[in-house]
Amino acid sequence: MDTIDGMRTFVAAVETGSFTAASDRLGISKKLVSKYVGQLEDRLRTKLLHRTTRQLGLTETGERYYAQCTRVLEQFDALEAGIKGGRAEMSGELRVSAPASFGALYVQPLLMEFQAQHPNISVNTQLSDRYVDMAEEGFDLAIRIGTLSDTSMIARRLATTELWAVAAPDYLAASGTPSHPRDLKGHACVRDTNLRSGSGWPFVIDGVSRRVAVQSTFAVNSATASRDLAIAGKGLALCPDYAVAQDISAGRLARVLADFASLRLDIHAVYLDARYMPPRVRAFIDHLSARFSELESWATFLDA
Repeated sequence: MDTIDGMRTFVAAVETGSFTAASDRLGISKKLVSKYVGQLEDRLRTKLLHRTTRQLGLTETGERYYAQCTRVLEQFDALEAGIKGGRAEMSGELRVSAPASFGALYVQPLLMEFQAQHPNISVNTQLSDRYVDMAEEGFDLAIRIGTLSDTSMIARRLATTELWAVAAPDYLAASGTPSHPRDLKGHACVRDTNLRSGSGWPFVIDGVSRRVAVQSTFAVNSATASRDLAIAGKGLALCPDYAVAQDISAGRLARVLADFASLRLDIHAVYLDARYMPPRVRAFIDHLSARFSELESWATFLDA
């Protein structure tokens, strides 16, 4: 067995999750995949994978070896391409975690752009508002909105989002337009529980940040669901500007209480140790950073 072939087989097994899927990717038999991984472990005199009838799992040594393997293989491919006068194509799986609404609206379209530029890369996107353990769950990159509490991560700031109070024009015509946050007590409101502000909405009033109690007709854990309920006339909603900018531009929603600032939250790309970052991950972070640097309006961002 050639060592490079063994490394490619090991990486394929890790990224696909099984010897069967790795054999499909590499175009060799499942038996040969198992043989190559076994020979690699014999050569290194250590176990790299936990094998069960249902799945494969990395040992602690396997995790370290995988991180360095991907880098070595991509450098090897780049070296060969340079000698042949060509350019090495990035390959492998890119695993990204992002908040559900922001991920669906902005991260997934940018992933499609990136993958179209690098067709040998496969993309696995997990959209969820729960906090993910990147090391434990095997993510290359996560998008986080708000204060970063995990100091072990490296972060690159991409953009800023602001919370806007919005409502459908028909709702405002029927119920009136609030001119001060205290007027919210007379309105039906849609509460996004992801904001973690309890039953109150944050506003800066007379230079002081305050939480204003609201009556929530609906409570949902999604910025886009909150937006949709507001469009349907179910009440006012406090939404990230990225979720409602297009609807305001199209007249489906109107912004209210614009003179009273609410929360401003940073949007970051976070990742693990950059020393072992595969080129595909670094390239995607650069793609995100470049695209968000063009941001002038959420309403037209993806048209740029």
